Amino acid sequence: MKLNFNFAVVSDLHIALPHTIWDEPNRFHLVEVSIPAFEQILAQLAENPPDFLLLPGDLVQHGERENHQWLADRLAKLPFPTYVVPGNHDVINRWGNTDKTGEHGGKGKGRIALRDFPQIYQAFGYADGQQLYYQQEILPGVHLIGLNSNAFDADGEQIGTGLIDDEQLAWLDDQLARLADKFVMVMVHHNTLEHLPGQSKTKLGQRYMIRNAPDLVSRLQKGHVPVAFTGHLHVQDIAQAGDFYAITTGSLVSYPHPYRLMSLTTDQQGRYQLQVKTQRIESLPEWPTLQTTSKHWMSDRAFPFMLKLLTDPPISLSLKQAKTYAPQLKDFWATVAAGDAKVNYPELPAAAQAYFHRYNAIGADGQPRLIDNHTVLTLGSA
Repeated sequence: MKLNFNFAVVSDLHIALPHTIWDEPNRFHLVEVSIPAFEQILAQLAENPPDFLLLPGDLVQHGERENHQWLADRLAKLPFPTYVVPGNHDVINRWGNTDKTGEHGGKGKGRIALRDFPQIYQAFGYADGQQLYYQQEILPGVHLIGLNSNAFDADGEQIGTGLIDDEQLAWLDDQLARLADKFVMVMVHHNTLEHLPGQSKTKLGQRYMIRNAPDLVSRLQKGHVPVAFTGHLHVQDIAQAGDFYAITTGSLVSYPHPYRLMSLTTDQQGRYQLQVKTQRIESLPEWPTLQTTSKHWMSDRAFPFMLKLLTDPPISLSLKQAKTYAPQLKDFWATVAAGDAKVNYPELPAAAQAYFHRYNAIGADGQPRLIDNHTVLTLGSA
């Protein structure tokens, strides 16, 4: 089956209408730019419309119903189909502003419940408006599976990591069996593969991953799914496990404000080639120096994050040492977020130097492997 189509990926939009923006000067997210930045992307896409648009979660600032409704209304006006999945910021509490019985309460007032998500986005993947995951044929012979990686405890609070529950896994097994001869892509918010060194082994990294990711990935590999699109981490990165690729896209509202343009073609040997191109929002009318301003914004707020990274295992520096080195590493996360990282901190102790060296974009052969932003991936054969 020959395939030839184009699509775009915009992740972690954190859409926030101006009157809903939180007054938190120390937050990492520049949610002020969410709507103008998204509008700029949509205007650019309108010049050469893609076959579809993917939004891998964290659609709104913090679960606000009016922000969700604004986005759904805006997507309905696009000249191309859009598909979404929920992120951890989209449903803060399972019950939203109601309790388990459906009675309205004060907690989470104005926020949607988990069951509301597929209803609001029924036109964007959730055909029945009920189930929290879906499978759709988005082009002839091309199928998209959207998964829900949000999970909640008995009180309706988020568990702090992603999770694909048993019911969803059983459903996925059935879908993959039915689609054995089709080209299938997956979209889910939390990460399926590690995009940071040792991500699945640290508390800081685990919060961005699906807790049972190995189980999910093994199913996808067995089902010959070549690629999954994720978000949540706010980093540009492409990870690989055998013939399976996980492409995570940075956030629209944090440095470097990226989005991806994708093109899948079939070459003369019958192989599917996915061309990945990264674009950035360079400036906006009210943010003429967005890239510089945003990088400074992130770096100025990096001290607590770097302090935790330096004092936690495996680096485990003393607090005194960490306070000495943290200011020198203020641009570290911005460098990682941009993808294809190249960092070097000779002033650090040798063990810490070795740890940070692992973040560099280097392949198994020890040579630079710059695939996070611009690359061509082979995704199996027709």
